[in-house]
Amino acid sequence: MSERQVAAMVLAAGLGTRLGSLTQQKSKALVEINGKPLLLIVIEKLAKFGFNDIIVNVHHFGEQVIKMLSQLHLNNINIIVSDERQLLLDTGGGILKSMPYFNHKAAVLVHNVDIISDFDLRQFVDEFLVSGDDAWLATQNRESSRKLLFDDQNILTGWTNQNTNAYKWVDAKKHYRQALSFSGIHCFNPAIFSNLEVKKCSIIDLYLEAAKNHRIVSKQLPHSYWFDLGKPDQLESAAIFLKDLKKP
Repeated sequence: MSERQVAAMVLAAGLGTRLGSLTQQKSKALVEINGKPLLLIVIEKLAKFGFNDIIVNVHHFGEQVIKMLSQLHLNNINIIVSDERQLLLDTGGGILKSMPYFNHKAAVLVHNVDIISDFDLRQFVDEFLVSGDDAWLATQNRESSRKLLFDDQNILTGWTNQNTNAYKWVDAKKHYRQALSFSGIHCFNPAIFSNLEVKKCSIIDLYLEAAKNHRIVSKQLPHSYWFDLGKPDQLESAAIFLKDLKKP
């Protein structure tokens, strides 16, 4: 992977309502785990895997995030803020607003700020670059109510909320072979979104629309740990696990 061939984006604009009192006075991106803000954990991981150009979108207490980023001193890392303080655009809209930053990039890796794992991000993008696919969604076979639906070639065909029995389909065939959980990590060729107008939308809806004309593929996560830190008890569990991981 060439240093400038790819860019990374951290989705850090969310309200963090599931974290309750922890986000009443600060951005979710600045909630700490073992003394380190979630956003810094993700940025350091991206830097470790060779991502030099990083976009961070902000909304909730965005000025706090901008201040924190201005105080970082990471060698050869270019961090750009995509400011959504006037209007939160959701996960898909945030990416659409950031598209001008991805000109001339071969791939963009997107990472939710509240996801922590030992997933090899560089290998993921390197393999994507030679695949010929238009997007890879990192997925897992784990318990969750919302699932992405894929056919026998691992191509996206739909989405479902199993609690409400709601479905969204790419086309009229309404078929799938497997239902998998989204991991909050994905990468795409910027060309698939380059001509779309900026609008508030979810990343799932964006990919379902793109899948009508592009190859949106599932890649199941090989990892030993993965945490979604959307709730206080999940933060606590991850903190204990990571602390124990560092013990000799």
